[in-house]
Amino acid sequence: MIVVHYTAMTSAKAACRTLCNPANEVSAHYLIAETGEIMSMVAEDQRAWHGGAGRWGDVTDVNSRSIGIELANDGYSPFAAPLMDRLVDLIRGIMDHWDIPAHRVIGHSDMSPGRKIDPGVRFDWARLALEGASVWPQAGQGAPLDQFPTLMARFGYTATDDADLLLDCFRRRFRPHAIGPLDVQDVAMIADLAQRFPVDQLAPLA
Repeated sequence: MIVVHYTAMTSAKAACRTLCNPANEVSAHYLIAETGEIMSMVAEDQRAWHGGAGRWGDVTDVNSRSIGIELANDGYSPFAAPLMDRLVDLIRGIMDHWDIPAHRVIGHSDMSPGRKIDPGVRFDWARLALEGASVWPQAGQGAPLDQFPTLMARFGYTATDDADLLLDCFRRRFRPHAIGPLDVQDVAMIADLAQRFPVDQLAPLA
């Protein structure tokens, strides 16, 4: 997998100091600065400490199964255009090299709902999908509201079965401006994703 993070720090230089200090017990394979500069920090075939506790599908040790990319961003500001340009190129290169499908590109919040919120609501997941570096839901026929947790798990959200956390996590990535309780659009969107991209190639929904 590829896991996207933000640094939640004031600059790439500050983030680099943190990521390079062994005492902090945190690391990532790449750090991309606001200028678009890519810093390679851990070899792609080595384990970095970027995921922490979490789960995606059947994967519980995400660090051993993923490449982590940190983005220089404070968590509140728009992501710099040069950063996003280089990120797309980097992700597509990693995908090609390791044969990673687009639906295995996730955010830190996807694998750790309730514990992590990065890369946050300002991150442009739709752009990544348009450029083949992630996925985005298409218009679907929908499903009963009570199927939402099952559909979320089928797509990969297996770290929690808390309905409120699942909805918050889903909207953070796919409907960042939506408010209110679970609705038919939420379920239609996740139903489409679960049908087209079942995690770990589970059988399609009946």
